Amino acid sequence: MRRRLSLAAVSVLVLLWAAPARAQTGVIVRTTNLPALQTLCALPATCTVVGALDGTLGQVFLVTTPLPLQTFLGLLNGLLGFVNAEVDQALSLIGAANLVPAPLSATLMSDRTPVAYPAGSGTMVWNSYVSQPAAGIVEIQNAQTQFHVTGSGIVADIDTGVDPNHPALQGVLLPGYDFTRNQAVGSEMTDLPPTFTQPTPCDSTTCPAPVQVNQSSAAILDQSSAAILDTNTQYSAFGHGTMVMGVIHLVAPTAQLLPLKAFKSDGSANLSNILRAIYYAVQNNAAVINMSFDTTTSSTELKNALDYANQLGVICAASAGNDGIQETAYPAALQNDVMGVASVGSTATTDGVRSSFSNFGTAIVWIAAPGEQIVTTYPFSTYAAGWGTSFSAPFVSGGAALLHNLQTAMNESQAAAAVAHAAPLTDPSLGKGRLDLVPALQSVSGVTGTPDFAVAAAPASTTITAGSATNYTISATPTNGFAQTVTWTCAGAPVGATCTVSPASVTLDGTHAATATVEFTTMARALSPVPLAPKSPLPFSIWLTLVECSALLVTLFLLFAVRKTPWRRYDFRAASLLLAVSLCAYACGGGGYGSGPGPGPGPGPGPGSVTLSSITLNPASVSGGTSSTGTVTLSGAAPSGGIAVSLSSNASAATVAPGVTVAYGATTGTFTVNTSAVTTPTSATITASYSGTTKTAALTVNPAGTPAATYTLTITGSSGNLSHSTTVQVTVN
Repeated sequence: MRRRLSLAAVSVLVLLWAAPARAQTGVIVRTTNLPALQTLCALPATCTVVGALDGTLGQVFLVTTPLPLQTFLGLLNGLLGFVNAEVDQALSLIGAANLVPAPLSATLMSDRTPVAYPAGSGTMVWNSYVSQPAAGIVEIQNAQTQFHVTGSGIVADIDTGVDPNHPALQGVLLPGYDFTRNQAVGSEMTDLPPTFTQPTPCDSTTCPAPVQVNQSSAAILDQSSAAILDTNTQYSAFGHGTMVMGVIHLVAPTAQLLPLKAFKSDGSANLSNILRAIYYAVQNNAAVINMSFDTTTSSTELKNALDYANQLGVICAASAGNDGIQETAYPAALQNDVMGVASVGSTATTDGVRSSFSNFGTAIVWIAAPGEQIVTTYPFSTYAAGWGTSFSAPFVSGGAALLHNLQTAMNESQAAAAVAHAAPLTDPSLGKGRLDLVPALQSVSGVTGTPDFAVAAAPASTTITAGSATNYTISATPTNGFAQTVTWTCAGAPVGATCTVSPASVTLDGTHAATATVEFTTMARALSPVPLAPKSPLPFSIWLTLVECSALLVTLFLLFAVRKTPWRRYDFRAASLLLAVSLCAYACGGGGYGSGPGPGPGPGPGPGSVTLSSITLNPASVSGGTSSTGTVTLSGAAPSGGIAVSLSSNASAATVAPGVTVAYGATTGTFTVNTSAVTTPTSATITASYSGTTKTAALTVNPAGTPAATYTLTITGSSGNLSHSTTVQVTVN
C-alpha cells in the first residue's frame, strides 16, 4: 500500500481536470482508509463516494466515476488503505426458461375456502395455499405437528419487496427497507404508477380461472389488471417478492418476515444494493436470508458479505437459477455460506424430477425443492402460482426458520447438514436429494439414531377351509422419531386367492405404531360334473340293416324250402337268389335307395346335402384345469367315410383339437375342450365349421378353487428407500 498519491497519479489527475464529462461507472471499493478515498474523490471529475454498503462496518463503499475503469483503478492503487475494487454489476430476476406453461389449469387455485393459518389464529388464507401438493411433499404439516414448531427468528428476503397490506402476512411482516429509493418500508407497491387502480379481491365469479400476468407468475386477477401488468416490461417481475415471502410464510408461519427491496419491478438490480441488503439483514438480527436470484459473474464483495453473514451465524439459501443448464451461478456457488436450491416437480408423478427450467450440478445445488405451480401470496390481497427456482429456495429458508425454532444457535453449516437429511433422488446433479422437513428436523431434535420403522404381524399362522377368509393385523412402529408414510404390499397368495391390505398406507407420527388389516381370501374348490355321453337313438341306417338281415334270413329259408321243387320253379329260386344278393349288398354298405348314405342314383342324400346344425358344450362353465365335452350335430347321417368338422378356440385358456370326425351313418360327434388355470373368469368361444357353415358355443373358465396347502404370505412396508417385511403362514384345507 502506498501512503500518498504517486507523482504519476497526480499527473494523470491534472490531465483529466479538463477532460469532458463521461457516463458514470459504479465501482464497489473496499478500503480501510475512508478519508484517503474521500480526498481522492474531492478532486474534480474524479469520483463520488455515494455511500457505505456494509452498514456500520464502514469499509465497503459505492463510488461512481466518469473515468475509464482501468484509469480509476490505477488511482485507487495509490491510496493508503485500499484493498480491492470491482464494477457494480447488474442482475436480473427473469430467467431464460421458467415460462409459465400454457394453457393454465382451470382448477389451479380453485379452492378458495378460507382456513385459519397458522391453525388457531385469526389469519384466514385460501385452502389451496395451505393444502397444496408441494406442502405435502416436503411434509410441512407433519414437521410442524411432530416437532411443535412453526418458525422463529427473522427471515430476510432480498427481492422486489412485498405487498405490506396482504392479509395473510399481517402480524409477522416487518417494515423492511427499500434500497432502490433509500427509504424505509420494503414495499413493491411503490413501483406502481400513482394512476394505477388496484383490483378488489376477486371470487369465483369475477375471477373464474388463473390469468398469466408476467414471465414469472400466474395470478388470479381481473382481466384489466392483468393486462396492465402484462403489457409493460416495467412490471415483468412485479409480485415476485410477495410470492417468495408467501412460500416462506407457508413453511414457517410464525417467523418474522423482513422485506429488503433491492430489485425493481422489472427484475433489475445492482450488486451494490444487494450487498447493502445482506449487511442490513445481518445487522438487524436476521436469522435467515433468502436470495431468490442469481448471477453468472463472480464477485469478491458478494463472497465477503456472505462470509460476514456466516461468521455471525446467519443461515442463507439461494436459488440455483432458471436457465435449465449446468452453469456456475452466484450466490448459490458459494457453498460455504449458502445452500443452493434447484427445482423439482410438485406432484406425486413429478416429485423428484428436475424441472426443465432448473439449473443443476453439485457445484451450485445443495438440495432440491418443489418449484412448479407453487401457490403463494400475490399483491392485491390475492394468490398466485409460480414456476422457478425462486420459489424452491424459500422452502429451504422457511425450513431454516423451523430449525432455528428447535435450536436458536443454529448456523449455516449445521442447517446445511440437517437439510441434507433429504428424500433420496436418482439424479446426482440435484445435490443431497429433495427437501424433506421431517428428517431434517429429526436430525437436530436431540433423538439419537437414524429414523426408521419396524413391521410385525399377528397371528403368526392360521388354518382355514377353501372358500373362506382370514385376517391378520400388521403394524409399523417408528424408531428415532420416524414420521413418514409407509405403503403396504402383500405377496405369496396362490392362484384362486387374494391378499389385500387396508388401508394401503399409514402415516407414522414419530412415536406411536400404526396398524392395518391384511385380508387373505380363498375360493372354494367346486366339483366339476363328469360329462355324460349324449343320449341319442340308434341311427336309422342301423335299424335298416337289421331289417335287411332279417329279410336275408327269410330268403335263405325259402330257398331251402323249395330245394326239391321241380325245375319249373327255378324262376322263383332265381328271383329269390337275386333278392338275397341285393339285400346282402345293401347291408354291407353297397348303397341303396331311400335314406341310405351311398352315392347311388336314388333320392337318398349324398355328402353335399348334409350340413352342420349346431355345437353344444356340456358343461358350459368349468373351473380352470378341468374339461368340457363338446358335441357337433349334423342335419343328417354322415356319408361313407364320415365328415370332418373343423374346430377352433379364441382363448388360450380353452383349447380344442383341430377338428372332430362324425362317423359314417352318425349325426353327431364329440370332442374335448381342455382348460388351464385362470385368475379371473374368462370367456372362450368354441367354433365349429363345415362346408361353409359355422356354429359357435360359449364356455366360461372360472378360477379354480384354492388348492390345499400351506402358504407363506410376505407383507412389506415401504417408505422412500426404506423397506421392511414380515411373514405369516396360512394353511388351506
